[in-house]
Amino acid sequence: MAFQETATILGANTKYKLASTAKKYTLRDNGFTEMSSGNFQLIRPLEATPHSKEGFKLKITVDKNIQKLKMSVTTSNGLKAVDIFKNKNEALQEQFYFLMDSFIDRGLLEKA
Repeated sequence: MAFQETATILGANTKYKLASTAKKYTLRDNGFTEMSSGNFQLIRPLEATPHSKEGFKLKITVDKNIQKLKMSVTTSNGLKAVDIFKNKNEALQEQFYFLMDSFIDRGLLEKA
């Protein structure tokens, strides 16, 4: 999956883009880690029950120029993209939107 100006996860209707206020320190403050390539990555668990180890992972990667991003929800091993909207799993959807709203509130993302 290539970096794009706007991104969303499989099955979601809302697209997100990086806010103009997003900087390297904003990414680090929100849990992103800088990779050896210079890109920033965040991996957060989305679990129906806390500490279950069976949930999915939200992966967001931002390019090193902080202009483009990509995001997906994957299986717990990170190998396959998952559509959390297909089975109407409201707990996972709520967690996803809560995380996205917190990134918007912190000036990292905007709705596109």
